Amino acid sequence: MQQLVFATNNKHKLEEVAAKVGDKLKLVTLNEIGCQDDIAETGHTFYENASIKSHYIFEHYGLNCFGDDSGLEINALNGGPGIYSARYAGKHGDHDANNSLVLQKLYGQTDRRARFRSVISLIWNGDEHFFEGVLEGTIRQELSGNKGFGYDPIFEPDGYDITLAEMTVDEKNAISHRGQAVAKLVAFLKE
Repeated sequence: MQQLVFATNNKHKLEEVAAKVGDKLKLVTLNEIGCQDDIAETGHTFYENASIKSHYIFEHYGLNCFGDDSGLEINALNGGPGIYSARYAGKHGDHDANNSLVLQKLYGQTDRRARFRSVISLIWNGDEHFFEGVLEGTIRQELSGNKGFGYDPIFEPDGYDITLAEMTVDEKNAISHRGQAVAKLVAFLKE
């Protein structure tokens, strides 16, 4: 079975990707390769940040790997929070504060269109390949649901009347931005 390093320490992302990959690949974590480094996301786009992560692992460990960057883009916030999604309210990974800030900034806004975007940078045998997934939807007026993570409780995907946080992992993976990008990654690796 082919081994592939996923350049993340985010257990939620790891669970989502592992569910999508199944037994097609052996996903290896940063901890499993002995990488305790905090890879700084200094890029200005999802593509740049994903590439920084995968290049770091390839350059330091010489292993086939992929990094991802993803976030929420809201029309009324000029595409924000974008690459700052995880730390929008200040502290990295404070989902409650991030959701509260988005709802506060959208108060009274009629355009609540938004999208989740995920970009994967794969380095396979020294060559870099990109895969992108986008999930369109709207931002709810309030939180709903307790599954998932991040902005899932305020994001209602197009064609649904529930938020991502009200879906099972399988339902979310079937439509999610990350699920789309990972499906493209897996299809590429099967070629």
